[in-house]
Amino acid sequence: MGNSDGDAEDKPKTKQKGKHDKPKPWDDPSIDHWKIEKFDPSWNEGGMLEVSSFSTLFPQYREKYLQEAWPIVKSALKEHGISCELNLVEGSMTVSTTRKTRDPYIIVKARDLIKLLSRSIPAPQAIKILNDEMQCDIIKIGNLVRNKERFVKRRQHLVGPSSSTLKALEILTGCYILVQGSTVAAMGSFKGLKQLRRIVEDCMQNKMHPVYHIKILMLKKELAKDPALADENWDRFLPKFKKKNVKQKKVKSKEKKEYTPFPPPQQPSKIDLQLESGEYFLSDKKKSAKKWQEKQEKQTEKTAESKRKREEAFIPPKEPTRLDYGTSNDTENDVAAMAMSLKEKAKEFGKQKALENIDATKYIAAGEPSLKKKSRRGEP
Repeated sequence: MGNSDGDAEDKPKTKQKGKHDKPKPWDDPSIDHWKIEKFDPSWNEGGMLEVSSFSTLFPQYREKYLQEAWPIVKSALKEHGISCELNLVEGSMTVSTTRKTRDPYIIVKARDLIKLLSRSIPAPQAIKILNDEMQCDIIKIGNLVRNKERFVKRRQHLVGPSSSTLKALEILTGCYILVQGSTVAAMGSFKGLKQLRRIVEDCMQNKMHPVYHIKILMLKKELAKDPALADENWDRFLPKFKKKNVKQKKVKSKEKKEYTPFPPPQQPSKIDLQLESGEYFLSDKKKSAKKWQEKQEKQTEKTAESKRKREEAFIPPKEPTRLDYGTSNDTENDVAAMAMSLKEKAKEFGKQKALENIDATKYIAAGEPSLKKKSRRGEP
């Protein structure tokens, strides 16, 4: 009993939801579910029960080319049992199934073929869409940008100088790309078409330039070569590009006026203004004379203004005067000291002059009587 319990524990437990939940023959890891097998006519020997047809219009400038290339298209579709018709009156192409058609999906491929032909893809390239491995995608870019100038500029970013960006995208995604008018037609694998659609939409919506997408694709291609990084996240290796936001003009919000049920007053017309000024009653001659006089006055004002502007170039600019507030008090003190010293010097100079002008005789004449008096007083 113990051994049987141990064997039961060793066996992996499988959850069975119902009686039909059983292992299927196609649940095998060796089977590649993404591989597209080539159609074998023996799978549908009876053919199609109903006739399916698709038609599309083409521009007038493609009419001449389609007339020349139509025999090639017709022979390529005849191999798959599809009939085609070119209507030059209506400007349309039609494809439909016949009794010889075996592949039910070939009519969808034929529809894609006429779509690609109408989008200016050459017939030898467009015929490749009939292969099972080849898919196509027509990306509409006309409604992504409103401004025509911006649309043309961003579409040119996608093409690049001398179609260098377009060639790089073709190599990295493995798709054939044709930019025509307001659409981008592409042919390739599902993976490549998915990458290309994202690149085109990011370019036209101004989210990321195609050059940065090319850098990322190149790095991914190199990382895919390393088997050690097959199960790892590649985000740490990929560059992160930050979009620089350009400052936009701020929209001035209009102030809401108070609601009034009454309409605004009627503005005076041109005749009303002429009646007020009295110009209405003037003769044509006087009106023309008045207009000429006003014109002359405006002309003189403009000439005076232009003359003033010309003369401004010859007027020298005023030199800036620097006022040193820290040294102003010192200069005032110096001036006061100089004034005092000059006053003192003037006094000394006056004294010297007074000494030079002294008359000695005055002092001598005045001295004799004093001696006599002394002598008289000294006598007995």
